[in-house]
Amino acid sequence: MTYKVLLIDDEPSALEGMLLWIDWRELGFEICGTCGNGQEGLRLIGELDPDLVITDVNMPLLNGLEMIGAWQQAGGREIKFVILSGYSEFEYAQTAIRYGINHYLLKPVFPEEATEELREIYQELEQEERGRRFKQMAASEETAAAIKGLLYEQPTEPADPEFLASLPADVCCWNVCLIQTAPQQYAEVRGKAAALIAVAPAMYLVDLEAGCCAIVFGSFAAGHESEAITGVADSLRQECPGQTLFIAAGTSVPALTGITNSYRTAKETLQHFFYRTSSAGLLMYHEIKNTPFSRQYDHIRMADELIGFINTLDLPGFRSAVDSAAHSFQEKLVAPEAVKKFVIHLIYRIRELTHHVTENGKRPELLNEFQLPEVHHYRLTLTGLMGYLLTSGEAGIELLLEDRGRRSHDIVRDINQYIQEHYRESLTIQKLAEIFYLHPVYLGQLLIKKNGIGFKELLHNLRIEEAARLLHEQKTKLSEVAEQVGYANYGQFLKQFEKKMKMSPNEYRNLKT
Repeated sequence: MTYKVLLIDDEPSALEGMLLWIDWRELGFEICGTCGNGQEGLRLIGELDPDLVITDVNMPLLNGLEMIGAWQQAGGREIKFVILSGYSEFEYAQTAIRYGINHYLLKPVFPEEATEELREIYQELEQEERGRRFKQMAASEETAAAIKGLLYEQPTEPADPEFLASLPADVCCWNVCLIQTAPQQYAEVRGKAAALIAVAPAMYLVDLEAGCCAIVFGSFAAGHESEAITGVADSLRQECPGQTLFIAAGTSVPALTGITNSYRTAKETLQHFFYRTSSAGLLMYHEIKNTPFSRQYDHIRMADELIGFINTLDLPGFRSAVDSAAHSFQEKLVAPEAVKKFVIHLIYRIRELTHHVTENGKRPELLNEFQLPEVHHYRLTLTGLMGYLLTSGEAGIELLLEDRGRRSHDIVRDINQYIQEHYRESLTIQKLAEIFYLHPVYLGQLLIKKNGIGFKELLHNLRIEEAARLLHEQKTKLSEVAEQVGYANYGQFLKQFEKKMKMSPNEYRNLKT
């Protein structure tokens, strides 16, 4: 099946790049439209009815997040959104969590990363489509749809009196138990859960998002609400050994029509598995209700520290920083989605640092350490998530170390040659570092070690030597000489000339004549 895509970005070059560099048809998509701001995007979403909208964050008239919020508030049909954001806009990606957005691409967009993300989104769309067809075919889905509507507090129509009348009359309260697993394990887990509750008088299975289902269950005795579901949870774990299972129940309500409150608290409870383990058993809302999550942590400092260890190839320091970050998250009980976005952001930054190595096919087996399929699809514990970060950082440092070893033999010769050819330009140590894929601090130390002088001194020497030649051979104005050898500021040229030649440019010219 082919899905329609709407692209929204106020940068024409970004739109053109996505149109040209990504093989949409091969991935199962077709572009139905493009535009440059959120206001126009909101109109096109209504007109074109896309399945997927990829939007930039910062745009005129209406930014990407405002556009998404307006669409959701208007009650439009459910659409998959992917946001585009740069490193400096990472907080926008965190904000997007509140809108239910689970996918984003880092700018600038690289075709390989976009293709990976789009393949995942296509699989999600396909799975959702199969789910929709399955529900249409199954007669029992009428009941599931009615209950699902009550869960979301958005029933497609008023609760059917016959359906409510068919419920056991002696149920004293209702609750929701959420079961979440990896998408590839979902069909098996769901089938076993359905079999376990097939003969239960007050248990109903409802499919939710990818990898997650709900058992809506009734209790026949006040004060014993957990007993009804504990047996199912224990049996399900026994029948699915070794599989990732997160099982959480909400707070009980007296009537099925109020089940949305149980669903909300069950989702909140499920989040707390992040700081536990997948084998922790059934988790009840009353166990976590007094431990809310926090979003207060210094993500910028933490990210800079971790990336700093990658840049300096300090593996022990990186490992220690990962452990420290994990302890900080645990201590502050930082919201799982915030930690998840933080880790994904860091792994993409590590991929950026090693892009020049991996694109040349060096150590292809290490590329697997940068893949994030499970992070995007199902709930991880803090230990598992930080494990992805640790292995990505270790692979990145290993790649960079190997690359440095390969390049070190002739690197200074190449750098010196480049400086000699480009000293008339606006040349900085940072620019050289980007060109030769070296950390600026390391590059500066390497030049001093090999040349005996630092980068700036070498640059000034070349410029002043050339200026002296021009002053000797030509009658060009001093300001023009300064500009020709690379100085945008005449005062800086004068200072450097006098420092090296022990006289002014004019005195030097007169001396030669």
